[in-house]
Amino acid sequence: MAEANHVNSVFELAEVHDGERNHHPRIILEPIDKRTDIKAWIVKKVKKKCSCTPAIAKDLVFSFLPVLKWLPKYNVKEDLLGDLMSGLIVGILLVPQSIAYSLLAGQEPIYGLYTSFFASIIYFLFGTSRHISVGIFGVLCLMIGEVVDREVQKAGYDLDIHVYINSSSTMGPLNMNQTSQTFCDKSCYAIIVGSTVTFMAGIYQIAMGFFQVGFISVYLSDSLLSGFVTGASFTILTSQAKYLLGLDIPRSNGIGSFITTWINIFKNIHKTNFCDLITSFLCLLVLIPTKELNERYKSKLKAPLPTELFVVIVATLVSHFGKLKEKYGSSVSGHIPTGFLPPQPPDWGLIPSIALDAVAIAIIGFAITVSLSEMFAKKHGYTVKPNQEMYAIGFCNIIPSFFHCITTSAALAKTLVKESTGCRTQVSGVVTALVILLVLLVIAPLFYSLQKCVLGVITIVNLRGALRKFGDLPKMWQLGKVDTVIWTITMLSSALISTELGLLIGVCFSLLCVVLRTQRPEGQLLGWVPDSEIYEPLPAYKDLQTKPSIKVFRFEAPIYYANKESFKSMLYKQTGVNPVWELAAKRKTEKRTKKTASANGNQAEVSVQLFTQDFEFHTIVIDCCAVHFLDTAGIHTLKEIHKDYEEIGIQVLLAQCNPSVRDSLHRGEYIKKGEKKFLFHSVHQAVEYALCSSKQNGCCAPEGQCKGKDLAES
Repeated sequence: MAEANHVNSVFELAEVHDGERNHHPRIILEPIDKRTDIKAWIVKKVKKKCSCTPAIAKDLVFSFLPVLKWLPKYNVKEDLLGDLMSGLIVGILLVPQSIAYSLLAGQEPIYGLYTSFFASIIYFLFGTSRHISVGIFGVLCLMIGEVVDREVQKAGYDLDIHVYINSSSTMGPLNMNQTSQTFCDKSCYAIIVGSTVTFMAGIYQIAMGFFQVGFISVYLSDSLLSGFVTGASFTILTSQAKYLLGLDIPRSNGIGSFITTWINIFKNIHKTNFCDLITSFLCLLVLIPTKELNERYKSKLKAPLPTELFVVIVATLVSHFGKLKEKYGSSVSGHIPTGFLPPQPPDWGLIPSIALDAVAIAIIGFAITVSLSEMFAKKHGYTVKPNQEMYAIGFCNIIPSFFHCITTSAALAKTLVKESTGCRTQVSGVVTALVILLVLLVIAPLFYSLQKCVLGVITIVNLRGALRKFGDLPKMWQLGKVDTVIWTITMLSSALISTELGLLIGVCFSLLCVVLRTQRPEGQLLGWVPDSEIYEPLPAYKDLQTKPSIKVFRFEAPIYYANKESFKSMLYKQTGVNPVWELAAKRKTEKRTKKTASANGNQAEVSVQLFTQDFEFHTIVIDCCAVHFLDTAGIHTLKEIHKDYEEIGIQVLLAQCNPSVRDSLHRGEYIKKGEKKFLFHSVHQAVEYALCSSKQNGCCAPEGQCKGKDLAES
């Protein structure tokens, strides 16, 4: 047999004999040598990465621009009608939402339209999902808006000034030939901050794709993301409440902005603009029922009713011809210019101030995009490349940031609409972009008289899905109490503290729950299913039997530094024997016996007096099937347990160790040459070995093979 500390030691099983009842053949498994030549491996990788052939170049281009692969195969007859219909409907829905969500980001309406236009075109080129709709997203707009307000305040702009200024000088500062800071007013500076944040978020997302660190999204569980979105929805609702009431109050930022905003609202409630309040109430009466009807009868409707666009058109006409701004002081969107502004690079001087904020925005953006793309790909039977999705969403932020855009990602509501209306490929995204382009070139100025309260109502109505999660809490509690607690903590911290800190608190709490789960795992004794080789927990099933003088214990977690004490205490409790206490009692008794013998002058008898105690079992079999890994502390713990039990006459056998655990045991010298520390492939084999060894004085091999040989030794 190989040395015990050799990583690739031969793994042997005992040849068990028990009279004529059982005969288990000796099994020897020799692991494959996985040692590699590091130098040869590096040279191979470098050659593979640096080699360039026409085939490799073609694959590289096609993987970077997936549109080149699928667009030439586009089936016009089968796919075009569905793509046209879905793209047209999503575009119609996206126009009012893009304008409305601009309020959240502290921007003018035109920038929301820019964002949706560029995102649809760029994802068409780089994305691998056929169904997701990429564009402006409420939660990200809220996070950007908080950064924008903070930086605008730091720059010395008066926060009491309206965000939307109707003078033509608003667009003047964005001209590349005008670089003087004196020409840049508040709204101009706001989009500079927003586009710089967007640029940095895109850089982070591209870096994540390049270094393949998409595993970060693993730590954003479904319950955590759901709680974060719901908490952010409360903040969004709070930020829009002032528009519904027609109040002119500054936007609160930082920790506790949710509470501060509501305090300011109630302090200024007497200044409510009743024209805006009535308009908001009427819009809610129209939008909420029609949204519910769209959802209830979505299987029967070929396309959802474009109620939002209808409300925007009617409200704009009423505001224009009724002169609501002039007569009642209603707040309106103001001038929305046509065409595109010249490109402008981000403000490099702002990067140190917003770099940390962009991290959370980047992670949320790519996590939502990747999860949605994988969900719809699985539903429709195709595959997406998560790494390419990170590149795609990164470019959807970097490139548009030069054209006065804000951060984008996929959005569930618009993706569901897109899918349900017959979308087949991302050609529908091009159709959506053309609809928005039509608005940008021709229709945008017609929204001058649109009241801001209407945009606030549209934003709030679209929060219904997130707020409905409260109705799912009872079912969530039944499925998983820990997930429900994670959802609640993340939701409350995102709403009451701040969105960024809420996300961080949610991630930390989620990781803490994982650690606590491993620190307090299940550990229980197993019983034998008659006429089988199956062992199951005794508390879980009836009619299980136990083998005489043998305890089978299963620990359902890794054994490492954080839970080693839990493992030992659980084992001692379940078996009913704590070897440490037994050894202490033994030493105490021996000491007392020695004193007694010394007092009586019987020194010679002390050496032959032994402390003996009969236990109801002689073997403990530890089922390691749920022990995924061991660290150094875990190996020392197993060594300690084996040694302590051996000193009181109880042997410890390990069963069902996976290759990683066996490898750790060998490297940690758990098994040394000449020692009886046995490993078994199954619990049943370990139990049979223990029964046999107890009847044959510790040897289960055929007669005459016991000396100097341990067939079960690894």
